[in-house]
Amino acid sequence: MDLQLRSKTAFISGSTQGIGFAIARALLLEGAKVIINGRTREKINDAIQRLRQEVPTAEVTGIAANFAKVDEVNNLLTELPDIDILVNNIGIFDLKQFSDIRDEEWLQFFEINVLSGIRLSRALLPKMLEKKQGRIIFISSESGVNIPGNMIHYGMTKTAMLSLSRGLAELTKGTSVTVNTILGGPTYSEGVAAAVEYLSSTQQLSVNEVKKNLMTVISPTSLLQRFIDPSEIASLAVYLASPLSIATNGSALRADGGKLNTIL
Repeated sequence: MDLQLRSKTAFISGSTQGIGFAIARALLLEGAKVIINGRTREKINDAIQRLRQEVPTAEVTGIAANFAKVDEVNNLLTELPDIDILVNNIGIFDLKQFSDIRDEEWLQFFEINVLSGIRLSRALLPKMLEKKQGRIIFISSESGVNIPGNMIHYGMTKTAMLSLSRGLAELTKGTSVTVNTILGGPTYSEGVAAAVEYLSSTQQLSVNEVKKNLMTVISPTSLLQRFIDPSEIASLAVYLASPLSIATNGSALRADGGKLNTIL
């Protein structure tokens, strides 16, 4: 299937690894031009090298910016060309009990996970509306619906993404601009892989045994019964980025492995 992305330019926040990197690779495979983002030039250069190895025809560049620093975000916005596809992927997470989360941490999580998408969308959506075409995609989580007791601050930001995405979609009436959210499930990113390998060495269990044990604890309702690969989230993101997805707007779509067991 031709997803009609060869003439499109995409920007993905937080895309030097994990889901963001997988989305960049998937878009490049479809012929889109991609601008990736990381906190340092070194991380960006490494990611670009890996992407060009995997996709020799890749038209990929990068802009460094730490989304915890407003000045760096503003500088990034001045460097961006016209963008057809915005993927708000940047995010941080942490395991912490509610009583131990300080005010500064609440603000940090909101600044990076939510305000990043607000700032980028505020800058890029008006141009999309003017052209009457474009895509904004938020990478949220099933944790925005099924809030973890030991990650309430993280879950709060993922719920906020749902409100933000739906509200922005209301502004797109009568155009070919869409705004949607992906609710991802437990994904085997580099950070998770490192934690699994550490537990494997300390518990004298195989990596597969640790992964299976973790899924039993964190996702007992999962229908997939395994961690999701970042490429599986990327597949949905690339479809939503395509002109073929025009009938999908203002939606929260699941790529959670069936972890959420509600109908809606």
